[in-house]
Amino acid sequence: QVQLVESGGGLVQPGGSLRLSCAGSGNIFVFRTMGWYRQAPGKQRELVAFMISGGSANYADSVNGRFTISRDNAKNTVYLQMNSLKVEDTAVYYCNADQIVNGIKYNYWGQGTQVTVSS
Repeated sequence: QVQLVESGGGLVQPGGSLRLSCAGSGNIFVFRTMGWYRQAPGKQRELVAFMISGGSANYADSVNGRFTISRDNAKNTVYLQMNSLKVEDTAVYYCNADQIVNGIKYNYWGQGTQVTVSS
């Protein structure tokens, strides 16, 4: 079994910064893709950023240039540095990861961490 645990959410003023972390534990061989999604009240969950192992980062247009995703494969951890935060970034942020074991893809989600941007 694999668990993803997020941390780092909170309340921040517009223009501020937060750093989210997501640590994986359990039966991990190697995470292929690690990334972040978010869901605002009344809206569908949307992709924020993701990184394939050994590959480059990919971002949603709405966060490109403000957010930076990084990962530490040795620690099975993915980070999201969020700068120049806007009110519209308010959402529950979810960590996501997948791995392929014996040809089968397994997908995992964290429990979510609240990010609130407000003055």
